[in-house]
Amino acid sequence: MSQTSPISASDLAALLAARLCHDLVSPISALGAALSVLDDERAEDMRDDAIELLRTGANQARAKLEFCRLAFGAGGSKPAVIDMSEIRRLADEMFKDSRPDLVWKTEATGLEKPAARVLMNLIWLAVDALPRGGTVTIEAVAGEGGARLSLVSEGKKVRLEDAYIKAMAGERPEDGFDGRSVQPYYTGLIAREHGGRADVRVEEERAVLSALIAPMSDAAT
Repeated sequence: MSQTSPISASDLAALLAARLCHDLVSPISALGAALSVLDDERAEDMRDDAIELLRTGANQARAKLEFCRLAFGAGGSKPAVIDMSEIRRLADEMFKDSRPDLVWKTEATGLEKPAARVLMNLIWLAVDALPRGGTVTIEAVAGEGGARLSLVSEGKKVRLEDAYIKAMAGERPEDGFDGRSVQPYYTGLIAREHGGRADVRVEEERAVLSALIAPMSDAAT
């Protein structure tokens, strides 16, 4: 990372790890609670509920880990094109219990790994922007090794904090980075490192998140 970066490499890694751990606490705690019930001989009448809780917690933990493996990590060490069907599977599993519905209008059949990571993080941010539900419409076009991504969150009480908007543009939030604002910063960082950019604008009951990953023939426009 450059000397002008608003966050050190070690802090970036630590905060991304915090973001991941925060989202794993709930399903892992559910597994622990279920095992406690199964270990209690006096809770025989709750055994079926405990088994269902185990199943739910395990599925949620798996979905989060699979999603974050690509969104935050290498998702495999070699450069690769990630099939759009795989990105969609990971996102649908990750957010199947969320209030917003994902609407896919993607033309690309696949995205190179940097663009796939940006898209997955944008999806996460777009879902978080709709705490009371709505729709997240996802569009992706790929060509000449680059991609154009656009996500529209529509619903009541659209919420994207100013810190998120500043972070995505590569600026340090007034109160510094935390485990949540570091994600939009990381998203924008990937785009910028690949000759592109990431933007977000918030309107009444609508937020638009977009990104350009170069090279594309019209990347400069």
